[in-house]
Amino acid sequence: MTTMLDVDEHHWWYRGRRAVIEHELTRLSLADDASALDAGCGSGRTLLQLARHCPHVAGIELSGEAAKLARQRGDFDVRTGRMEQPPWKPGTFDLITCLDVIEHTPDDVVALRELLRVSRPGAWLMLTVPAYQALWSLHDELNHHYRRYSRRRLARSLAESGWRLERMTSFNSLLLGPAALVRLLHRWHVVANPYTTELQLPPRWLNAALELPLWLESRWLASGRTLPAGLSLLAIASNPAPVVRATSPSPPQRLPAGA
Repeated sequence: MTTMLDVDEHHWWYRGRRAVIEHELTRLSLADDASALDAGCGSGRTLLQLARHCPHVAGIELSGEAAKLARQRGDFDVRTGRMEQPPWKPGTFDLITCLDVIEHTPDDVVALRELLRVSRPGAWLMLTVPAYQALWSLHDELNHHYRRYSRRRLARSLAESGWRLERMTSFNSLLLGPAALVRLLHRWHVVANPYTTELQLPPRWLNAALELPLWLESRWLASGRTLPAGLSLLAIASNPAPVVRATSPSPPQRLPAGA
């Protein structure tokens, strides 16, 4: 239990991704009473981040063990289940995050369509996914991925599920070259493959060094700029259904005298 929490809190990948996500969240227009859902919430670390932007936060997680940890983080509505079957009524959420999750689903369009169902008209969806099918490796197989994404593939999945793509960018760009080289060396059996299903904390100095590129990228992306290539893709989409605004009732008409 402690290991999972330590990794989620301190590992360079999660810390760096949180920096990217935080800057994207601050750019979104959210109501003061907005509701947010983290689909595939894991141990719930992202719920704490969302709570700084939305007063009502929920999560859904397939792993019962991880969902239990997420419930212990605060007053969050965390359900155990599949993101393809979110147990909320239509039009519940103003913001949905789905961070490195849909690559684990057999049919990403079905999953995204269900997230659209529980979102309100005009709601935001924030997605991150692994990029480049050419970088497929034992890492993807051990983590039960069904696919890696190109920009075209991710845009098509969003469109087919009914979301409107608003922004897309690569990130984890500065580490793309070294990571691609390592994966090719593993594929060619030049070096032994170290991949396991367990994510471990590297030494503190290395953890900080690997986090720094993502932090720098988050500052670049904060102004709305994009990056052309990277190990990951980030997409912001919106629910294009028209927002129905309540109208004030018309004042009663005065009847003519004698009517």
